[in-house]
This record gives sequence, structure tokens and C-alpha cells, in this order.
Amino acid sequence: MTKHSAILLLSCPDRKGVVASVAGFIFQHRGNILHADEHGDHDSNTFLMRVEFDPSELDLPLGDFAAQFTPLAKELDLHWRLALSDKRPKMAILVSKYDHCLVDLLYRHQSGELACDIPCIVSNHPDSQRIADFYHVPFFLVPVEPQNKLAAEQQVLAMLQRHGVDFVVLARYMQILSEDFVNAYPQKIINIHHSFLPAFVGAKPYHQAFKRGVKIIGATSHYVTNVLDDGPIIEQDVVRVSHRDSIDDLVQKGRDLEKVVLSRAVRWHIENRVLLYGNKTVVFE
Repeated sequence: MTKHSAILLLSCPDRKGVVASVAGFIFQHRGNILHADEHGDHDSNTFLMRVEFDPSELDLPLGDFAAQFTPLAKELDLHWRLALSDKRPKMAILVSKYDHCLVDLLYRHQSGELACDIPCIVSNHPDSQRIADFYHVPFFLVPVEPQNKLAAEQQVLAMLQRHGVDFVVLARYMQILSEDFVNAYPQKIINIHHSFLPAFVGAKPYHQAFKRGVKIIGATSHYVTNVLDDGPIIEQDVVRVSHRDSIDDLVQKGRDLEKVVLSRAVRWHIENRVLLYGNKTVVFE
């Protein structure tokens, strides 16, 4: 993404003239459009659009953009938000014992691929402490037992709020979040599921796939909702397997997929490339 750009994301009932009206507004206020992507979903009559523009010569401060844009938004029945490419959101990572996704995210962050800040890593096991220390990210251990699950969740939520976290990544965090937790970060919790959803939901999907004798396994990154493994899908990928592969082989191949799929979803979320409608997403790459 171009540095110091503004990103306008919008959805509305599909109708003629939306592109012209939005582009005209930006042009009239001396903005320079850098990229524009759109998609119309005929089944739901929904139009979605992402416009990235250079605001350096705008004739109004970005702080006044909402007031000026609102009349047009009401006329077109737009749901919209404006983001800035140089704003670094704060991402918290929750992890259990499996650390491959955590390590991948931290490496990509260190290399500059993920333009965010990571104020904390939270785990219900101590195993990832050394990894967090290596990358100089604060690590917090919050054990979760059946008898203290809700209290542990409240502790984690308080920690996230204390650190000003904008969104949460579940990097193989093997706990089902409560409705209260999910509602605290609506459409801002990204999970990686080790299956090509909607196939093999829930626990041990590689074992389920092995028993079914599949020829392809996959990984899915999605936003978390109150329905297990049913949130809007951001990214998926697959790899072929054969009758020669054991369960351990499936797990190894799947973990490679999980890292890549999760990192893509996180990067697209950070770069404001994901628009949601219903239980679907549009990803403007």
C-alpha cells in the first residue's frame, strides 16, 4: 500500500452511479485516487468498494471528511469507514501449545511484512514464553481450567483493553471463546482452523480427514462469531495428500498451510482489504 494514503471502504444496495458519485466527491475535494476496486453481489443486491486515495492535497482536513461525506452516504445508503494506511493497529496474539503460527507471525512482523504493533502475547500454557522473549514481545500466562474459564477470559479481556488492542489473532489458541468475549471484538478476531471449512469442523480435523480418506486437506482463516468455525472466511488454501500419508504427515503438511493462510488473512485485515457482508467477505487484493 502507498504510505500516507486514505482508504475508503463502503457497501450499499447496488445501483447505478455509486462509483461515479464516490469518485466525483474525492475529485471535487482534490483527492487523487490511487487504486479502486469494486464488486457487486447480484444475489444480495450488494455493492462493495475499496478506494485508496492520496489525501495530501485535499481541500478539507481528514478530520472533517465524515461531516462532508455523510450527505452523499445517506443519499446512497452507504455503510462506510475511512482508514489511514500509516495507522498501525495493535494486534494481540492468543496461542496455546502449538507455536508454528505464532513464530511465523512474529517473524513476518519483525521483517516489516505486517504493519502493526504487537503489545502482548497471551497463552494458557507457558511454552511460548521463550519465543516471545526472543522477539521482545510482552508475554502473559493466563491458565484456563474448566472451573475458572470465565474468570480467565475476563482477565484476558481486561489485559487487551489495558493495552489498547484493536484486533485479536487466535494463532492456534485451543479454547472456545464465550459470547461476551466475541462481542467485545466484533469482526475483529481472526482464527486459523486446520481444515478446509466447512468440512471437518471442531476438534482433530486432520484425524477426521484421515479417516475419510481425503485427497486434499486445507486450512481456513476466518473471523470469529458465536457459532463455532462458522464465521466469514477470509482466506483458504489446500495441499494434496495421498494414501501413503499418515496422520502425522497430514499434520505436518497442514501446519505449513496454516502459517501461510493465517498470515495472509492478518495482512489483508491490517491493510483494510477485507469487506464483510452477511456471512461472507470480499478481499480486495
